[in-house]
Amino acid sequence: MTMALVGRREGRNFGYGRQLSYAGPQALKDLFAGGHFATVKAHSDRWQAFVRWCRSEDGPGYNDARQIDRQTLQDYAMYLRQQIQQGELGIATAQNRLSSVNRTLAALRGDQDVRIASPSQALGLQRSSVRTRAPDGQDHQQVRRVLEALGKQQHARVAAIVLLARATGMRLREAILADLPRLHREAEHLGRINIQDGTKGGRSGASAPRWVVANEAVKAALQLADHASPPRSRNLLARDESYAVFLQQTVLPARETLHAHGLKCFHELRAAYACERYEQLTGHAAPVNGGHCHRIDRELDRQARQQISFELGHNRIDVVSAYIGGRA
Repeated sequence: MTMALVGRREGRNFGYGRQLSYAGPQALKDLFAGGHFATVKAHSDRWQAFVRWCRSEDGPGYNDARQIDRQTLQDYAMYLRQQIQQGELGIATAQNRLSSVNRTLAALRGDQDVRIASPSQALGLQRSSVRTRAPDGQDHQQVRRVLEALGKQQHARVAAIVLLARATGMRLREAILADLPRLHREAEHLGRINIQDGTKGGRSGASAPRWVVANEAVKAALQLADHASPPRSRNLLARDESYAVFLQQTVLPARETLHAHGLKCFHELRAAYACERYEQLTGHAAPVNGGHCHRIDRELDRQARQQISFELGHNRIDVVSAYIGGRA
């Protein structure tokens, strides 16, 4: 640690300025001394996610790193765990977020006194790498029964999410925030749609094109979403409704209906989509459904995984095992 910093550790955010959002990246820049730009960027983006939580109604409302203690980090870990359970966040992403908060706090404080010793233990979950259980929602009849039940309960918007997730492999957030007029135009004029709204990516600007063929199922899903979309809205949120409120008051209560019809969570529908795509691309059932393409033709299996990885918005082929099963 340089001498210049020793005197600076007094004061708000350990001398790194008034805003928590500004202080973190500054401390990281000092720590990496101008090098490793990508590392600083990745840690900074994940730190901003933590700062947003601090300021949200779930968070403690802090804007000074000196207030952050071990309990704050435990609370954040618990919040991330809920996000994972709601299918909002991958386990790996959540672990990365905790690790970056550790790293940034250490850079701000100049010590390791406030940290989460084991992000994976704090989340109480292992990075799921290989799916061994066939996903729910592969059977179209089952999905239809869920849609009917949601319709009876006046849950048209949740029904639209279910169909979008099953037909296009969208995440929950992507289905809610999808720009429906744009997707409609693309489906009509291009015969494929580009999933770009509400996409994840631990980093800002992580928006590689994600084209999905607009077959009849996709068009039907878009039509249902269009009907369910509130007046003068481009997506499934009403104009004065926040994403968090919609999730709490509308989506979460409707999960009981999903459970009643044998659907564990929305994310299962994304996995069901991936399994169906694997079968379309290879002519074989997905490994998790008992298929053996990975033994018969490894190259065909690899190409299919690559394609599904693009369509799901992952840039790593190994992630696909969590949806369709492994290659062993």
